Amino acid sequence: MACKVVILFFFVNLLLQVSKTWATVPAIIVFGDSTVDPGNNNHVPTVLKSNFEPYGRDYNGGKPTGRFSNGRIATDFVSEAFGIKPAIPAYLDPNYDIKDFATGVSFASAGTGYDNATSDVLSVIPFWKELEYYKEYQGKLRRHLGKDEANRRLTESLYLISIGTNDFLENYYIFPTRSLEYSVDEYQSFLIGIASNFIRELYRLGARKVVIGGLPPMGCLPLERTTNMFFGSDCIDEYNNVAKDFNKKLQGAITGLKQELNGIHLFMANPYDKLMEMIQNPSHFGFEDAETACCGTGFFEMSYLCDNMNPFTCSDANKYVFWDAFHPTEKTNAIMADYAVKTTLAGFR
Repeated sequence: MACKVVILFFFVNLLLQVSKTWATVPAIIVFGDSTVDPGNNNHVPTVLKSNFEPYGRDYNGGKPTGRFSNGRIATDFVSEAFGIKPAIPAYLDPNYDIKDFATGVSFASAGTGYDNATSDVLSVIPFWKELEYYKEYQGKLRRHLGKDEANRRLTESLYLISIGTNDFLENYYIFPTRSLEYSVDEYQSFLIGIASNFIRELYRLGARKVVIGGLPPMGCLPLERTTNMFFGSDCIDEYNNVAKDFNKKLQGAITGLKQELNGIHLFMANPYDKLMEMIQNPSHFGFEDAETACCGTGFFEMSYLCDNMNPFTCSDANKYVFWDAFHPTEKTNAIMADYAVKTTLAGFR
């Protein structure tokens, strides 16, 4: 009997410790591109929007929020896994205020990149501006919670950064400006320099728990396969190799920053291998198609080309790894988020 009491006490204490540790992440604060933009682009003058059907058709109430998916995005699932809330709102959405943002907010903008030239392509929010919005948010939070409580929350919050693909696929490989100025290797280093300085600034502003995402196998996105049509629509190995090289360099930069910035808990979430596993073995995850997307013909449609008038959109997005030619389905987002929570983010549990 005494043994059972001891065991029960142990498990109760363990649960209390787990609960207490989870509670040390009171909010999730997000920066990046369309992978984590819940609708900021709805409120900027750009053609890159998704606040119309069939986007969001599987979201709560079938609402097109501006998320580039049929439903929720990965950061929504991370927030839910941390027991905070099921979806992270966009900072520029007037339907929310500081009370909502106090437990999580996204400053991300679809189409942006580390490089200012990338955000200029489609007139979206540049990466540096996301940081300016964050500073503005800090002021609002301090007025809402009081300086001491706000500063505590800002320090204990989890900061997620997901960005970089557009710098290559929307900028470097499309327009000659950067490719004439930098080799691929030099451009990778240029971007990582920006990422490193961004993290340093976040640290200076009080952030201590930071996770930055690497690049996915971007040569396997449906849009890139389509451009590779003459070679059998295979993944573009060059782009995938660039992603893998970039991720190695980013990991090296993170190692250096952890030594430089005292007390920071900094990790890289690497989506490459898990997403590639889904692409190469879709049936293992319950998918039927990893080459084409659900929306439209599945080859090139995105944003306004993926609208409710397109007769080719699939009836069940859960059968597809990709929702449109550039973005994952809600099911893929859920799998990727679950993987991140159990691996990279487990350090914050």
